[in-house]
Amino acid sequence: MWKTIRIAILLVILGAVALQQWMDRHTTQSWRETLWVGIFPLNGDGSARAGEYIARLTPRDFADIETFFAREAHRYGIGLEQPVHVELYPEGHRLPPVLPRDSGLLGTAWWSLKMRWYARRASDFRGHPPARIRLFVLYHDPETYDHLPDSHGLQKGLMGVVHAFADASLAGSNNLVIAHELLHTVGASDKYIVTTGEPLFPIGFADRDQQPLYPQRQTEIMAGRRPVSPSEWEMPRSLARVIVGPETALEIRWTRP
Repeated sequence: MWKTIRIAILLVILGAVALQQWMDRHTTQSWRETLWVGIFPLNGDGSARAGEYIARLTPRDFADIETFFAREAHRYGIGLEQPVHVELYPEGHRLPPVLPRDSGLLGTAWWSLKMRWYARRASDFRGHPPARIRLFVLYHDPETYDHLPDSHGLQKGLMGVVHAFADASLAGSNNLVIAHELLHTVGASDKYIVTTGEPLFPIGFADRDQQPLYPQRQTEIMAGRRPVSPSEWEMPRSLARVIVGPETALEIRWTRP
């Protein structure tokens, strides 16, 4: 009897989780209301420079993310005036759990569960409305790091971990990474080769019909880099010449099959 009760409780819990995931996906992909996105800054390396940079952050530092989403959504016929609102929350002091590179399927699933628990506690600030999508942005001193850990965006849980440089001159490229991970949370997939960063053709090219094909004039957001030649690609310095490609638009329900 107790075994039956335990199974029944487990099924109820799994059903509730599945229902919540369906509701999250429906809400975030309907594009009928503005998505409230929370930026939760963290000192990723404990450095003085990262701390000083975070202290100077204002909502204006993330305004081009809102501009990017409005521009691209309108290009696909989305009538919502402001598809995404970015809100800056107070600095947190507890870092999110780390996802090791060789985690595997089970390790990644366990990390995802730990992230859910972390996000629930780390995003609760009195006097601030709850964010629909929570992005924890870890800032690092660029004089110490020339290469940052991988960032991650999760559709299940509507959350992400972004690694960024504590440098005002790199704010534009930081925002590109934030926008990229934000799109993961609403269903977009990567459009590049994970091991090399090479944009995939044709889905990772902003203009697959351009002649000559290289160098591409714009960047597909989920490719993250602009193809310069068959063997070279570079990360843009801002979102100004970055677009949402047709495959990405379909994944996030800006278009229909």
